[in-house]
Amino acid sequence: MTIDNAKTSLFSNIPNTLPEEVMEDLVNTSQIRIERILSHGQSSPDEGWYEQAEHEWVLVVQGKAVLAYDDDTELRLSAGDYVNIPAGVKHRVAWTDPEQVTIWLAIFYR
Repeated sequence: MTIDNAKTSLFSNIPNTLPEEVMEDLVNTSQIRIERILSHGQSSPDEGWYEQAEHEWVLVVQGKAVLAYDDDTELRLSAGDYVNIPAGVKHRVAWTDPEQVTIWLAIFYR
């Protein structure tokens, strides 16, 4: 097994403008996927819901956001807040802070 000593930061390579949400895999294996998501005022399309086959653990590293569920509940998240979304649960991003970049760390697992 080769050890990857490459170091980077969740705060590096953040574009000055984000006309669209940016999702990038940090780790992607058959067992787990870790993704950094950058939002700046974006939300999910009104008609769109995420309903994944994997569980999703998500942490707001920086910024603020609101997650909405199909049962009409909403969850407000700020830096440091995290939530585990079980597989099959319909959810969407209802709001992200338009004043600053929201950095998410999402871990998808089975």
